[in-house]
Amino acid sequence: MTAVRTDAPAPPAGPRRRLPAAGRLKITDPVVGVWLAAAAVTLIGWIVVAADGGQFMTQANATGILQNSVALGLVAVGQSAVILTGSLDLSVAYLISLGTLVAAETMEGGSVVTAVLAVLALSAAVGLANGLIVTGLKVNAFIATLGMAFILRGYIEDNYTGPSGDVPASFQRLGYDRVGFVPVSVFLLIAVAAVLWLITKRTRLGHHMYATGGDEHAARLSGVRTRRTVIYAHVLCSLCVGAAALFLASRLGAGAPWAGTEARYDLDSIAAVVLGGTALAGGRGGVAGTLGGVLLLSVLDSIFNQLSVDPFFKNVVRGVVIIAAVALYARPFRRRAKARDEARAAEEAEKGALA
Repeated sequence: MTAVRTDAPAPPAGPRRRLPAAGRLKITDPVVGVWLAAAAVTLIGWIVVAADGGQFMTQANATGILQNSVALGLVAVGQSAVILTGSLDLSVAYLISLGTLVAAETMEGGSVVTAVLAVLALSAAVGLANGLIVTGLKVNAFIATLGMAFILRGYIEDNYTGPSGDVPASFQRLGYDRVGFVPVSVFLLIAVAAVLWLITKRTRLGHHMYATGGDEHAARLSGVRTRRTVIYAHVLCSLCVGAAALFLASRLGAGAPWAGTEARYDLDSIAAVVLGGTALAGGRGGVAGTLGGVLLLSVLDSIFNQLSVDPFFKNVVRGVVIIAAVALYARPFRRRAKARDEARAAEEAEKGALA
C-alpha cells in the first residue's frame, strides 16, 4: 500500500487562472468577427440592392460570389502562411500570369498532368528562390518579392503580347462545372485551405511558423530553424498561387499575361489576410480568418457591381473597411502589450530594490 504524504507544501496562494476551453471562440476573436462582418455585409447588401430594384439573394448571384472567391482565396490562403512567419510575397500576381501561360501552352502540346506538374514545379521554384533571398541574402521580404515580381514581369512582357496556348475542354470543367449552385472549383479551395490549416495548426512546421513570426530571436534560441521555416512558408505560398493559376487557366481557356495583375491578387490577397485577423508582423492569425476576409471582399464586389458603383468609390470603401478592421484588431493587443511592459517594469524595479 502506497503511503500518502501529508507534509507536502501547499501550492502558493494567488488568483487562479481559468484556462480557456479548447476550441472556444469569443465574439471579439478576429475569426468570428470577420465571418460576422461578412454575414452583416450580405444582409445589408440584400437590403440595399432590393431597395435599388435588384435581386441579391439569388442562386446565380451566390454562385458568382463563390466563383469569384476561388482564385483570391487560393492566393490569400498561401499568403497567410507566409505572413504568419513575418514575411510577405508581392510576386504572386505575376506568378499567376506566368502560371496560366505555362499551363495553357503545355496542355496545348502535351497532357494535362504534365501541365499541372510543370506549373507546380515553377511555383515551387519561385517560392524557393523568394525564401532563399529573404533568409540567405537577408533582403527584406517586401523588396525581395517585389524584385522577383519585376523579374517575372520582364520575362512575360518580353515573350508574350497576348493570350497563348489552349486549354482542353476536359480541364475547363474545373472552372465551369457545378454541383447544384456550388462551383466545383470551390472544393479545390476547400481542399487547399484544409491542407494549409492542418499544416499550420497540427504540425511541427506550423508551430514553428507561429513561433518565427511571433519572435524570431526567441524561436531561434528555442531551437527553431527559422530560416528553413520561412523558406517552407514561401514554397507553400507559391504552390497555392500555382493552384490559382491552374484554376484561372481553366476559366480563361488560355494563358493570359494579365491574369494575375489585372485582378490585383497581390494587394487583394494581403487585404483578405489582414481582414481575417492575421498580423502583418506575423505570429497571429490563420487560414479560417483569411477565408472570411476573402468572402467579405467578394460580397462587397458583388454589391458594388449590382449597384454600378463608381470604381473610385469602390476602392475608397474597401480601403476604409481594411483600415477599420486593422485598427479594431490592434486595440486588444495594444492593451496586452502595455500591461506586459508595465509588469516587466515593476519586476525590474523590484529586483533593483532588492539589490
